[in-house]
Amino acid sequence: MIRILALPLLLAVLAGCSTVAPPDAGTGAPGAPAQVDDITRLPLRVPDLSALPETPPRALAGKFVPVTFAALPGWNDDALDRVWKGLVNNCKGLMRPVSGSLALPARATPRAWQPFCLAVQQSGLTPEQASTVQVRQFLETHLQPWRLLDPQGKPARNTVTGYYEPMVNASRQRSGDFQWPLYGVPSDLLTIDLGTVYPELAGKRIRGKLAGNRVVPYDTRAEIAASPGRQPPAIVWVNDPVDAFFLQIQGSGRARLPDGSVIRLAYADHNGRPYASIGKWLADRGEVPLAQASMQNIRQWARNNPARVQEMLNANPAMVFFREERIHDPELGPKGSYSIPLIGERAVAIDPTFVPLGAPIYLATTLPASPQPLRRLMFAQDTGAAIKGPARVDFYWGTGEQAGAQAGRMKQQGDVWVLWPKNAGAPSAR
Repeated sequence: MIRILALPLLLAVLAGCSTVAPPDAGTGAPGAPAQVDDITRLPLRVPDLSALPETPPRALAGKFVPVTFAALPGWNDDALDRVWKGLVNNCKGLMRPVSGSLALPARATPRAWQPFCLAVQQSGLTPEQASTVQVRQFLETHLQPWRLLDPQGKPARNTVTGYYEPMVNASRQRSGDFQWPLYGVPSDLLTIDLGTVYPELAGKRIRGKLAGNRVVPYDTRAEIAASPGRQPPAIVWVNDPVDAFFLQIQGSGRARLPDGSVIRLAYADHNGRPYASIGKWLADRGEVPLAQASMQNIRQWARNNPARVQEMLNANPAMVFFREERIHDPELGPKGSYSIPLIGERAVAIDPTFVPLGAPIYLATTLPASPQPLRRLMFAQDTGAAIKGPARVDFYWGTGEQAGAQAGRMKQQGDVWVLWPKNAGAPSAR
């Protein structure tokens, strides 16, 4: 799920703490996963070990020490009945062929996972049938927990934030309250992969457009809004400008149409412009104090100042473009950086320099703004520009208002263990 910030950090940015880079800064090759078909709708097929490609290893910044499952706090209390779908989908990601069309940050080594995924395929279990007891026994039979350490060799403990998939009310036609567009990708937007020319810049892209025979920066949000002839087709029109804005910040979301149907607006690309805080813009002009630049107060300011809403939005030159997706399984969220649809409360974003994408992890933290334990098996299937460091985790809460409320309150401390196939050595990445 391509997004700019973890939600609590986003709220800090709204209050004017900082600005950040576009969604793909430092996270590999965003946009590319969005072009991959949803392999979770296909059967799991595990190739022969000899057929799996072996790419050069990437050194992980952290260290690992093996432990027993008994060392995982609350391991026996985790209800694993919804985990099997995540295991199967994760294996589909691990076992897929990788070509130039799919550029990912360092991911778990496919060869190490082939025996495990073959056991998943041959188990005969389905997500509907797999019980907590069966899943726990399967995991303990095939996997080995490894405690994540920091580069100094100490147990890594770090911040756990949260994010979610917004839901907005929208229409395919502009009318009434539905005045705020979410655009598809412009036909003249150029995305230039610098790594094709300079290998040391692999994963870095620039966006622009042609002006004669020159490539120049693409239009800002303000330029797009002011030029009807330059506006790409809108996929939907949203009834609230702040809802539309925050869906862009999260990078993906769902839109409920007037007939009750729901579609997904998935990240497709962006205009390459840097993000700027509208909260800081309001504070700098004395409209909303820094300490009160919350989503709710920004929304109220917009209602009180309808003639100035576009002026406020234009303070952020960045613009995200979307593509429409059908929702085949309401339980599955948007695709993460691993190009696998996220499952609410079972997927996390991690720093792939410490934890390989695609690895199951065990997370021990607490519920948002609470000392109550939150300990469960998760899947490392996403990354984020603000998710940096050992055991730094962004917890995906799911879709809608309740998930957003949980994500917005979450800023806890947590510990991480990586679950890795037995007899495959320490966790590694390719």
